[in-house]
Amino acid sequence: MRSCSIRIVPIAIAVVLCSGRFANAAGFTFTPIDVPGAISTSALGIDASGNVVGVYQDATGAHGFLNVGGIFTPIDVPGATGFGTGAVGINGAGHIVGFYTEGLVPHGFLDDGGSITPIDVPGAIQTNTASGINDAGDIVGQYTNSVAKSVGFLYVGGTFTPIDVPGSTLSAAGKINNSGDIVGFYTNGTVAHGYLYVGGGFTPIDVPGALGTFARGINDFDAIVGGYTDASFVGHGFLDVGGIFTPIDVPGASFTNAFAINNAGDIVGAYTDATGTHGFLATPIADVPEPASIVLLGLGLVGVERAVRRRAALARPDLNKPTPLG
Repeated sequence: MRSCSIRIVPIAIAVVLCSGRFANAAGFTFTPIDVPGAISTSALGIDASGNVVGVYQDATGAHGFLNVGGIFTPIDVPGATGFGTGAVGINGAGHIVGFYTEGLVPHGFLDDGGSITPIDVPGAIQTNTASGINDAGDIVGQYTNSVAKSVGFLYVGGTFTPIDVPGSTLSAAGKINNSGDIVGFYTNGTVAHGYLYVGGGFTPIDVPGALGTFARGINDFDAIVGGYTDASFVGHGFLDVGGIFTPIDVPGASFTNAFAINNAGDIVGAYTDATGTHGFLATPIADVPEPASIVLLGLGLVGVERAVRRRAALARPDLNKPTPLG
């Protein structure tokens, strides 16, 4: 047996070895992410190189941040007032999206090397956030429409398209991968469900036994992360690979939520413990000793499960592509 250095292996092996709907939560090392001097920190996005963006709060309000190798750079939209600024997503080119407020009104933004462009959906009461961006520059987020319903959006080449689950009372888009697959969540009444959106079709994502599920991040293998609430009203993060769910719980935390995953399987999120709210990086344990054939089988199954997800979404006859807003 030889030591395998493919870092996606812990995700792939979860498909091969799991015998139930929930896999073993082992296989990650957790590293806290705390902006120096902050009251609280949440990690919300990660790129292929492991650079992390998020939001922190200090005595002056909320600020976005970029963490590169442990060096934190604040991100503040000029003129932002009220709550402040938050960075939520980052792509391979280092483009960052997020939100800022002017008084009580939120807006999305795109940060291209320090050049800030506001993102506001035409005709919206407000644009709540831009939350994800892929390497092509396609952006997803959430806005409040003219009838005061919160709806997800996709922004491509100057055109906004609503991402709204039919029959929902609220929809939100979280992240988008390089194939254009989108994850988010919706409510129908008081219950929250995650979703995968592919080519105009929605596939629900529900953690077994959960009171509510929120899908928030996706990578190019369609590995999905998010959060769920259990029957005791405790919040946990999760990793979903082809319908196999692995809980993500930071040791010692009373609450954990996962927000983003990159192709290496690195996951970022936030947790709460007795000392407050902190960001985290969950890194798959590398060099898992597995035969090459098992590794390749695991990677192959990830591709198969991804194809199954796409076919399931595309096959939904009642859900068509939304009409662009302009």
